Amino acid sequence: MRIFTPFQRGGLAAAFAVCAAWAAGVGPAWAQKYPSHPVTIVVPFGAGGSADVYARVLAQRLGQETGQSFVVENRPGAGAVIGTQYVAKAAPDGYTLLMMSNTQTVNETLLKKRPYDLMQDFTAVAPVNEAPLVLVVRAGLPIKSVKDLVAQARQSPGKLNYASSGTGTPYHMAGELFKSMAGIDIAHIPYKSSGGARTDVLGGQVDMMFDAVSTMTELIQTRKVVALATTGTERSNVLPDTPTMAEAGVPGYTATIWLGLLAPRGTPPDVVNFLNERISHIVEQPEVRSVWAQSGVTPMKMTPAQFTTFLKQDIDKWGAIVKSANITVD
Repeated sequence: MRIFTPFQRGGLAAAFAVCAAWAAGVGPAWAQKYPSHPVTIVVPFGAGGSADVYARVLAQRLGQETGQSFVVENRPGAGAVIGTQYVAKAAPDGYTLLMMSNTQTVNETLLKKRPYDLMQDFTAVAPVNEAPLVLVVRAGLPIKSVKDLVAQARQSPGKLNYASSGTGTPYHMAGELFKSMAGIDIAHIPYKSSGGARTDVLGGQVDMMFDAVSTMTELIQTRKVVALATTGTERSNVLPDTPTMAEAGVPGYTATIWLGLLAPRGTPPDVVNFLNERISHIVEQPEVRSVWAQSGVTPMKMTPAQFTTFLKQDIDKWGAIVKSANITVD
């Protein structure tokens, strides 16, 4: 057994103190250097969609907040799987982030052979915003309310139909949730885009659809379609005269489109917390809230832990609908 002299013991104590101080400070010091070079926000959807639009708003604001560039990169395809998988395999250093929506939480149950697991391969950073949808029916259909729609659907099961932008999309899942909660049978007609679905509703080929409030507002105001209800917990400030689904006769119904930011699993907590704080500050800015409100969009704010819980609950909610409706994809 080696015996240290008092001088040696003092030297060792000092060395340990230095090491302890370094260990305690390395995390915060590392985070203070972040970001030291450009950060990529991957959008697993096409350009021009809501995820792309708000990712670019966020990137610009984060650049202003941090003094470093945040670049948006679109990697669409395979129902958002391509871009999501790309980020799952990226280095967990905070320099590759994912702009996700509830499409990913639906995919957790819908897609059996995903090359990733949302809750295992990612770390929740922060939500961004959410927006309700609006249920509209084609002009000329003798339906003026949700109660009218439910009554006709029960009288003629499977005769009415609704369009969506594709299987598993928020527009589709809003319809399946409605069918489940109202106890009705209406046929789903999937399209490759919301534009195609919208065109056929306007043309009278399809009876109805759930669509973005911002997209449908002008068509509602010009009476090209009839709005029956919005899908949020409160009335949309853009369509204040349109009742919520709960007010219209489907208590407890909510189906919004929301966006959030994820990072690869293993990203340092200091970086995650730094990004969460910056994003929370951005979505609370009055000018941001004002512009978003004009499109019926509401900012969301949660801690990483709260957002993690939110993701789990959303996966469970839509997983139950996918299973009960026996929804499958080719």
